Amino acid sequence: MTLNMGPQHPSTHGVLRFIVKADGEVMRRAIPDIGYLHRSIEKIAEKVGWHGFMPYTDRVDYVAAMACNQGWAMAAEQLADIEVPRRGEYCRVIAAELSRICSHLLGVGAMGMDMGAITPFTHAIREREMIMDLIEELCGARLTFNYMRIGGVAWDLPHGFVEKVSHYLDHLEPVIEEFNQLLGFNRIYVKRLADVATVDADMAIAWGLVGPNLRGSGVDFDVRRDLPYSVYEDFDFDVPLGSGEMGSTGDCWDRYIVRMREMVESIRILRQALAGIPEGPVIARVPRNFKPPVGDVHVKIEAPRGEQSWYVSSDGSEYPHRVHIRTGSFTAMGIIDRLSHGLMIADLVAVIASMDIVAPEVDR
Repeated sequence: MTLNMGPQHPSTHGVLRFIVKADGEVMRRAIPDIGYLHRSIEKIAEKVGWHGFMPYTDRVDYVAAMACNQGWAMAAEQLADIEVPRRGEYCRVIAAELSRICSHLLGVGAMGMDMGAITPFTHAIREREMIMDLIEELCGARLTFNYMRIGGVAWDLPHGFVEKVSHYLDHLEPVIEEFNQLLGFNRIYVKRLADVATVDADMAIAWGLVGPNLRGSGVDFDVRRDLPYSVYEDFDFDVPLGSGEMGSTGDCWDRYIVRMREMVESIRILRQALAGIPEGPVIARVPRNFKPPVGDVHVKIEAPRGEQSWYVSSDGSEYPHRVHIRTGSFTAMGIIDRLSHGLMIADLVAVIASMDIVAPEVDR
């Protein structure tokens, strides 16, 4: 039997389609059919110039736009050998970690909803809205955040922003624990996720998984710590790993708990960044008619959906010569067909949710 799931389906986390081959309730295959959101965003970069592409980077992953801002800015800065002022780097870390918490709250909340738990989703959205208020104050947007620029950030933190974020973190830390007790250790939730779609460490590496999906399989790698960029070397934080706490290492539950614990680590980073933010400018002098020298760079950042790579080449003109973006959602999408063999049809929503896939990040 062949079934269509999507492209408009509440549990596909965007405009995604799966062609499901099933024998009764048991899946034989779940083949992803991507491309419904493709907008040639890499080609757009080659036509609108270095500064002009910055607003488009938000659309690469509209759930975690700050990370995409940063990847593009870092690629241009490395090509032109631009040094970002230290206060600008701290502002970037604060924006990126707030964005990471926003993204993970939506990811774990939607995962609960996909398993039939509606109430935790409303709790996650309530907290996310409070962070959105802070980010709106920072950059004027609530979804397509655009704060970073080539050379630093658009402007300094608003007056009183440090105190507001610190106050909010005091509120958020116990709420994360409460949320986890409400959802993560619920017996029904655990039974739906434990030992489902297990990806061991070798398999995760072989299939190119990144970020929380890789760490859920017990692989200890985080770009922020192992290939440090910006000022992440200044901060003390742990990298949570899956350990088979409720089932086997690398199952759907492990991928959930890694995201929950990463939010706690983001709070640690934020507290250190807020306490240690230096004085000074937030952006370097960058010409409006920006023309980096001929060359190419490959920049990696730790986005909420994992390692995000930006390969950019310059021919010395005011337009990038070639741009290619590799995202975490794209690699996660690749393994779903392999994981689906022998699972129940109802498990497919658990697999998609545990991978935290966002459709525009797949299509770029």
